Amino acid sequence: MTLSVPYTRPNQIEPLLPQTSSSELTDLAVEVIQKSSALGSSVHPKTRRAVVDLVRSMNSYYSNLIEGHNTLPTDIEKALTKNYSKDPAKRALQIESAAHIEVQQLIEDALDGDPSVNICQKEFLCWIHAELYKRLPDEFREVKAKDGSIKVVEPGFFREDEVEVGNHIAPSYASLGEFVRRFCSIYGNEGLSKTDKVLCAAASHHRLAWIHPFLDGNGRVTRLFTHAFLIKAQIDGHGMWTVSRGLARNKEAYLASLATADNHRQGDLDGRGNLSNSGLFNFCRYFLMTALDQIEFMSDLLSFDGLQNRINGYVEKQVLLGELQPEARYLLQEAYLKGEVPRGEASRITGRPQRSAHEIFKQLLRKGLLVSDTERGPLRLAFPARAVGYYFPRLYPEGVEVEMERC
Repeated sequence: MTLSVPYTRPNQIEPLLPQTSSSELTDLAVEVIQKSSALGSSVHPKTRRAVVDLVRSMNSYYSNLIEGHNTLPTDIEKALTKNYSKDPAKRALQIESAAHIEVQQLIEDALDGDPSVNICQKEFLCWIHAELYKRLPDEFREVKAKDGSIKVVEPGFFREDEVEVGNHIAPSYASLGEFVRRFCSIYGNEGLSKTDKVLCAAASHHRLAWIHPFLDGNGRVTRLFTHAFLIKAQIDGHGMWTVSRGLARNKEAYLASLATADNHRQGDLDGRGNLSNSGLFNFCRYFLMTALDQIEFMSDLLSFDGLQNRINGYVEKQVLLGELQPEARYLLQEAYLKGEVPRGEASRITGRPQRSAHEIFKQLLRKGLLVSDTERGPLRLAFPARAVGYYFPRLYPEGVEVEMERC
């Protein structure tokens, strides 16, 4: 059954959580909790900063890729320092990518400053949208309506038009406030168990996209909201994984799962709500399996022996090119294990005289492989885009990694 008019009653979003006697979703949720926790504690907290920065950039890349916008990670890295392309189209994509990263950072800072904030309320959702859209180029705020007219997106405001997304006719714009209040009453419940919060992270991802509260940007806002939800539920592995990579790598499956959960109830055996219970169940299973796959992927990449071997391999290649000294590996290993390297320890760590050891430090700093918060402060590990393909193979698609190496 396909609705031919907009939804107007908030009970039409039911069920908000899949109803089932199966333990499959609960078992998946428990596994997500356990493995995400293990990942979050797998590296030194100061080294974790570099991983979080990398994942934040990766999240921007993959979330925008789902929207059909492909921006090289090296170009995203340049955008963060305001080093934009002279090509207008490429520059616009760089600005979009940087905007996503900046808003994600704002979300993380907001939740760090006030963990009690209700992220499911209209105010928080509109804040995400406003912060994103006020950073975007003007051309990204223009939407072509079905009648061919151009409408301008107002940052932070719910839409004032009826919309269709594929076969889905979203709730009437006049009823959006009621739908979001119903959405918030379930997903914003602070009394939920941790397992239930994982299930809510999955279900709310679809239901927010289904409500489609904004004229444009709903996909990106939904994925940023999901990031916030995972942080608030303390199941984000301290920011060391992102579900967007998994969603983007099989975009067709992602969109198909969303569409299936849009369906109306398929008979008496498909739950008691207006929408399909089995459709929501299948989407939640897909989402949790995707999340689990990404947690396991990052855990494998960050395993001590594997990452150390890849760092050594990268240094060896740079030595052959005359770009680094062989002893650079010892400084990188020390930074990975201990979180930071005091500048005065360079000679001891490398086994080289102070002057030549200091020169190795300078090489690593120039290449962005080590960074410091102050001119004389200790150095910590960093993952510049040009090295990411070596350190973290398959983090980005193969063709993208080749382009990154050339830059």
